[in-house]
Amino acid sequence: MRLHRRTSILLAASLTACHAATPAFTDAFHEQRADLAATGRNAFFVLEPGHQVTLEDGGERLVITVLTDTQLVDSVWTRVVEERETIDGELKEVSRNFFAISTRTGNVYYFGEDVDMYENGSVTSHEGAWRSGVNGARFGLMMPAVPLLGARYQQETAPGVAMDRATIVALDDTLTTPAGRFERVLQVEEGNDLEPGVRESKWYAPGVGLIRDASLRIVK
Repeated sequence: MRLHRRTSILLAASLTACHAATPAFTDAFHEQRADLAATGRNAFFVLEPGHQVTLEDGGERLVITVLTDTQLVDSVWTRVVEERETIDGELKEVSRNFFAISTRTGNVYYFGEDVDMYENGSVTSHEGAWRSGVNGARFGLMMPAVPLLGARYQQETAPGVAMDRATIVALDDTLTTPAGRFERVLQVEEGNDLEPGVRESKWYAPGVGLIRDASLRIVK
């Protein structure tokens, strides 16, 4: 999952227990695998096949599509969400991200991704690919069902490969995009344990999902 472009009861309990000025990022999520499903939605994240959003900034375009495909990852059937990035019409990256949603809490979890990086029409690497349950990697929380202001959680834990984490910094933003004006927008600031100085934000609208990723804004 791209950083730069690319529960809530349990989360609340962990935050209450963390009174430090800079609380730790929650990295353990006590979901039962039997409660995790490949299809569903919460207010800010849709895992229903056919759902698609397109974001653009100048010549850069990111198309995110919930596919009909599922993938078994770490003993959980996950939904495949494709991210396809082009710059000036040239394909740069295709990732197949694996998500599951809890039928009990409504939290959406991230189980890994397959990545193809392109140059001049050819795959040049699979940088950033990981799967929960492989080489010490563990799934993380992508979107809580009930976002809490100030909540801090690990989105992915794949040592040496992918260590994205998130902080919820706003619950009621208003954002104007080429696709329209959105209210009650959730803002999430993301960082990466492998690049401590890097911080970027994403914005999510109720019923839609991602509407802004750094400078990319939803166009349809």
